[in-house]
Amino acid sequence: MSATGLDVFEKTLQTTHIWLGEIMEQHGPDRKVAWHILTVVLRVLRDRLPPEIAAHLGAELPLIVRGAYYDQYRPNHPPDKGTRSLDEFLARIAEGMKDTRPVDPADAARSVFRVLARHVDLGQTAKVRDTLPKEIQSLWPDSVGARE
Repeated sequence: MSATGLDVFEKTLQTTHIWLGEIMEQHGPDRKVAWHILTVVLRVLRDRLPPEIAAHLGAELPLIVRGAYYDQYRPNHPPDKGTRSLDEFLARIAEGMKDTRPVDPADAARSVFRVLARHVDLGQTAKVRDTLPKEIQSLWPDSVGARE
């Protein structure tokens, strides 16, 4: 018998643990740091996307991750064009990461983008990636290599 008795919770918990495990492979065995990396990068990304693309990405996320993704989201505000440059995008990630141990913001973004490329529909991740400025797209893994 499952711990919760609900398959939907068991599946989202299992998927979230897989995602966190992949982030921990890059950033060490601290699950709390991995969760922080995942949520910070997703929120900075979300705030940079047009609302319809952000919503489509949110629909692809595990239920637990989706809740964190939408926390404090304000879709009626235009996308954060202040993150047009790579430096500004990474500065926003660094700001979000200030309450945890030091993590390179570019490495954090690459880790989360790699997880998305592996686990989210290829067409959806392509739409997300293509919405970003070229400098930020450079953090995204090659689609072919991400799914191996």
